[in-house]
Amino acid sequence: MAEIDRSSDAPAFAMTADIAPRIAAMRPLVERHATHDGMFPTPIPGLQLIRAGAPSEPLGVMYRPSLCLLLAGRKRVFLSDQVTEYGERCHLVVSQDLPLVGQVIEATAADPYLCLHLRIEQTEVSQMVLDHGLPREPAGACAPAARGLYTEPSTVPLADALLRLVQLLDTPGDVAALAPLIRREILYRLLSSPNGWRIARTAQADSGDQRIARVIAVMRARFREPLGVPELADIAHLSPSALHQHFKAVTSLTPLQYLKQLRLQEARRLLVTADMDAASVAFDIGYESPSQFSREYARQFGEPPRRDKQRLLDAGASRWLS
Repeated sequence: MAEIDRSSDAPAFAMTADIAPRIAAMRPLVERHATHDGMFPTPIPGLQLIRAGAPSEPLGVMYRPSLCLLLAGRKRVFLSDQVTEYGERCHLVVSQDLPLVGQVIEATAADPYLCLHLRIEQTEVSQMVLDHGLPREPAGACAPAARGLYTEPSTVPLADALLRLVQLLDTPGDVAALAPLIRREILYRLLSSPNGWRIARTAQADSGDQRIARVIAVMRARFREPLGVPELADIAHLSPSALHQHFKAVTSLTPLQYLKQLRLQEARRLLVTADMDAASVAFDIGYESPSQFSREYARQFGEPPRRDKQRLLDAGASRWLS
C-alpha cells in the first residue's frame, strides 16, 4: 500500500499568522463567485474556482500544469504509487500533464472545500526563464527527470499576489490590464521557491522533463491514434529504453500506460457528459474492439462502462468531468 505524503502537516509548512488573513480575505470572494458545488471558470485567464460541500469519491482527471491553493477543506491526490494529502498550509503544483485521481476528504455544507486552480502556461514559463534565468537546483537534484507533482509552503508574497488576482473578480474591467501582470508575479514566486526548478526544467532545452513534455503534448493531441514507443522515442530524441526511464520518472507511468490512461479518462468523460453508448465511445477513443474497451475500462475504474456511468450520474459527477 502506498504511503501518504502528509509533509504539509509538518511545522515548517504551518500557515503563518501573516498568511492567515490573506486566506481569510480570499474565502468570501470565492464563495461569492462559486455559489454551489462544482467548477467555475472565471473571466481571469486560467483561473477556476472549485467548491464542494461534502467529501467526494476518488475521481480520475487529467491535470494540466497548474497551481492549486486550498482556502478551506482538505484533498488527497493519487499519482500511481504517490499519494499526496494537503490542506490550507500549502499549495499543490503540477508541472506536467498528469493523469491524477483526486478526492476531497474534508468538507461540509457549512465549511465547504474551496480551491483556486490556476493554469501554468508553458510559454509563460519559457519567457520567465529567458528573462531571469533558470532557478538554482538544490544539491541532490541531479536526477534526469523530476516527478511532476509536489506540495510546498504558501509564502506571504505568493498569497498576496493570489489575493490581488482573486480581487479582480469584483472589478472585471481591470482584468485585461492587471491579470497578466499578477499572473507573471505568481509564476515568478513559484519559480523562486525551493521547488521552482521542477517547473523550470520543463522549459530547459533538452532536459529530461522538457523532452517528456514534448512527448506528452503529442500524446494528448493524438491519443486516438495507434502511437508506438519507437515513434514517441523519436519525438523525444531518446532511445526507447531512455524514454521509458525518463517518462516513468516524471509521470510514474510507462508511455503506453499513460496513453491508456488518456483514452480511458476521455472515455469516462464522454460516457458521463455526452449522449454516447459504450461501443460508440470505444471507437471514438481509438479502440477497435468494444469488448476489449469494456474489459480495460472495468480494470481501470472497477465497473463496466454502463454501471460506472450510472453511478457517476447518480453521484452528480458530471459537474467535475465536463
